Amino acid sequence: MNRIKTKINRKALLLALGGIFLSVILGFYLKTNHFYSKIYTGGSFFGSKKIEPKTQYNMLIMGYGGGKHEGTYLTDTMMVGHIDTVKKTVTLISLPRDMWILVPTKNKDETFHAKINSIYQMGLLPRNYPAIESKYQSVQGAAELLKTILKRVTGLTIDNYAALDFTGFTKAVDLLGGMTVSVDKSFDDYKYPIDGKENDPCGKVGEELDKAEKEATESPELIFPCRYEQLHFDSGKQLMDGKTALKYVRSRQSTQDGGDFSRARRQQLFLEAVRQKVLNLGIVTKVVPLMDELEDNIRTDVTPEQMKQFLSEADNASQYKMSHFVLSTKNYLTESHSSDRQYILIPKLGVDRWISVRAGIAKNLSGITPTLKLSPRK
Repeated sequence: MNRIKTKINRKALLLALGGIFLSVILGFYLKTNHFYSKIYTGGSFFGSKKIEPKTQYNMLIMGYGGGKHEGTYLTDTMMVGHIDTVKKTVTLISLPRDMWILVPTKNKDETFHAKINSIYQMGLLPRNYPAIESKYQSVQGAAELLKTILKRVTGLTIDNYAALDFTGFTKAVDLLGGMTVSVDKSFDDYKYPIDGKENDPCGKVGEELDKAEKEATESPELIFPCRYEQLHFDSGKQLMDGKTALKYVRSRQSTQDGGDFSRARRQQLFLEAVRQKVLNLGIVTKVVPLMDELEDNIRTDVTPEQMKQFLSEADNASQYKMSHFVLSTKNYLTESHSSDRQYILIPKLGVDRWISVRAGIAKNLSGITPTLKLSPRK
């Protein structure tokens, strides 16, 4: 089987992107069932059994590009939000997009790996990934596939998911009146891709275009300047609208603050801004009138009964302590390359050996600072 090649481009609940998500969902109780029925993917939810309350929840939160391009459902952002209603803690576990994952397929004898940011897309575009088990080939199936994989990777059972595309992200930030973010470091990004311009020839034709395509590997922004824009962010507090906020959390090519791990830190800073905004209950009145604009941008399998349980805890949101845990090469991951030369991240113990990752996450959630004692596979 050919390995999936992902395209390089295009982070608990209550207090993060999930905060935006929950703010929108709250409008459901003030308006109609129409909005919820549009975003809910878990089947029929009316008349469902009452779910016994829990004290710990694990919520998968994803952000993806959307649109109609090749990488429509590649997840640029993926986090697991662990909420403990007894300890009053929320832990955000950030998962790098290049983690190399074993994917279950119809043929049990065949080994198939892919980057984690491509897994969601597999279930949503079944024609492109026919080898994936049929039970995962649907909107909810795509989420179930990730839940299954993430339990193996993190050791956590994922209760629910919420997915938000970039358009929805931009709209939500604007609906909330923008976000005031504390930027900790000034940076420039000269290679920020302009959506829709990925294949723009920038005026080049024929042999000139062919030559340019071959030379664009090292410095594509110089060869095809019309495909990129320069970003600049100054340190300090800044009020960001939706488009600016999206660029801030997506940028990964800066020499001062680039790469996926720096981007994860910036996303955490943004989540702190969201947390402060969500604590202001007045934001709901801004969301309700424009819910219809977001119904095509959000998907979830959180039932109304579960949502009531979550919302019952909303009044205590200010009591919660938020912490972050980013899987990276500084703790449990190491850089590598796949057989077809893709850049990937694997456990330091070796491919598919997630035991140290699971142990580290468990210690973190229990309040113990993990100590690395790894023995890589030779």
